Amino acid sequence: MPASSASAARAAAPLRVVFTGKQQVEIQPFTLDAPAQGQVRVRSECSLMSTGTENIVFNRLFDSGTHWDNWVKYPFFPGYASVGVIEAVGPGVSLKAGDRVVSRSAHASHQVFDAASCNVVPIGIDPRQASWFALAKIAFMGARAAAYSLGDSVVIIGAGPIGQMSVRLAFAAGVKSIIVVDPVAKRLELARAGGATAVVAQPGDQALEAVKAANGGTLPRVVIDGTGHHAVFSSALRFAADRGRVVILGDTGSPAGQHLSSDVISRGLTIVGAHDCHNDATWNGTTITDLFFDLVASGRFRLDGLITHTFPGAEGAKAYEMANQRRGETMGILFDWSQA
Repeated sequence: MPASSASAARAAAPLRVVFTGKQQVEIQPFTLDAPAQGQVRVRSECSLMSTGTENIVFNRLFDSGTHWDNWVKYPFFPGYASVGVIEAVGPGVSLKAGDRVVSRSAHASHQVFDAASCNVVPIGIDPRQASWFALAKIAFMGARAAAYSLGDSVVIIGAGPIGQMSVRLAFAAGVKSIIVVDPVAKRLELARAGGATAVVAQPGDQALEAVKAANGGTLPRVVIDGTGHHAVFSSALRFAADRGRVVILGDTGSPAGQHLSSDVISRGLTIVGAHDCHNDATWNGTTITDLFFDLVASGRFRLDGLITHTFPGAEGAKAYEMANQRRGETMGILFDWSQA
């Protein structure tokens, strides 16, 4: 094959993001299979980086013997929030070519997966907005664990992507007091736009009195730690009211560093872990994603301004450079696969 023809063939091949080792990322061509029974082939439009999860994986910021250590093997294919258009369907599939769908699949220009694992994006919802479905689902698990109700009080530690989704769910649920703690001013602006009633621009270990003041002089009943940083756990325990509830939503790579304090016994706190995998027959990937789309379509879940950086899929390595070196400037980092 002439060199020019070989180059064209490589350019036309599907592309995907691959971690080949610690802090090593490549954009590799791969072979795409035809859809089999019950499967669809999808051309990706965009995929959203989960900056918390992917930063931990990219930098191997986890301890030996943790579930992270068991999960991350090379080659590792990151990403779990993809939006695309169906190109072809296998036998036994009711979906059709041209349907826009979301799937929990990795960063790639094309995908083949089971039709049952995707949700159709309603007409009128932009693909960039739809890309938040997976992080909203994770935050939903935190909201379930929090068991808050109308008129309740909540403090959310961390205004990154998971924190932003948590704010919007609390707002949609009618929580009266939604306080967000994060030292980055731009993140707090986005939290206010999503429904936060008060923000505290301080690190967690310095914010106790400000949190109390923002809640009318008392501590909130519910605390949601969405940071994924083990050192924040002790602050989360201090922020909860007596007999309050502390939800550990951010999944730390160093759980041994999360230490209990006397607050747990002396003030009767309840600690609950929340995770993406906590599905049941009522609330799971399908039902939560459908609810997310309903909330977005109705205007009760605002996503304006949350995508701060977009990279062509073929330049995905630059996205991880941004996420690692200038993360405080980012919120949603999007891979654009429209040219791949």
